[in-house]
Amino acid sequence: MKKFFSICACLLTLALILTACSSKTNSNNTEKKENVTIKVASHTTPMTDMLEMIKDDLKNEGYNLEIVKVSDNVQANVALNNKEVDANFFQHKPFMEQFNQKNNANLVTVQPIYNATVAFYSKNIKDIKDLKDGADVAIPSDPTNMARSLRLLHNGKVITLNDPNSYTVTTKDIKENPKNLKFTEVSLLNLNEAYNEKDLVFNYPTYIAKLNLTPGKDGLLVEDQKDSTFAVSLVAREDNKDSDTIKAIKKALASEKIKNFINEKLKGHATPAF
Repeated sequence: MKKFFSICACLLTLALILTACSSKTNSNNTEKKENVTIKVASHTTPMTDMLEMIKDDLKNEGYNLEIVKVSDNVQANVALNNKEVDANFFQHKPFMEQFNQKNNANLVTVQPIYNATVAFYSKNIKDIKDLKDGADVAIPSDPTNMARSLRLLHNGKVITLNDPNSYTVTTKDIKENPKNLKFTEVSLLNLNEAYNEKDLVFNYPTYIAKLNLTPGKDGLLVEDQKDSTFAVSLVAREDNKDSDTIKAIKKALASEKIKNFINEKLKGHATPAF
């Protein structure tokens, strides 16, 4: 009988030790997960607004979201490619692919989030038909957004392109230019300045909003939202695209909360792409 009680006591002691160890391990794992930081590079609204909105959602999943502010689009991709951040949120797929080709990078689109409503604006005219002969038109200097702007001019019957379905067209691919337009290439972040200097300027709603302009009210040519090729997307690297951290931020961004934000707060500026 004494032997029986002795064995029971030993088993009880062992169970208590294992339970304590298990609790300690779970505690350490929880503590570790709560300290996981996800770094996402971005630089302006509404992308940074959306990232701010999902901080608490990620916190509930055990992640701390750090928004890394960058000065321009290229810097955000360089930081991601150099593994200084886990992801970025600012660009569309053609821009990313252009960066990959030029820099031998392996960035990948994880999740399209919204379609920005791009348009052409003018401080001088109220109707695109009134664009004067020889007008100076500001278009983005980077290849992908240049192609986007030229396709919009083609669809608006301002110019004719040799291949209007191409996403790599340049001014050299203009077949007909009946108004003898002059094209000035401007960096994307300087297009607001060009609005005050040129006769017509292409721009994104995010940037043009700083001039109190909107595509729905002020755009002379507005892009059809059926095309999601240029959807602003969450981007990661090939080596981390399937990680738990990237899956967590993908889930948080592609949520009903973000969709409602786009539909309500960005109405006329953007549409959801998921």
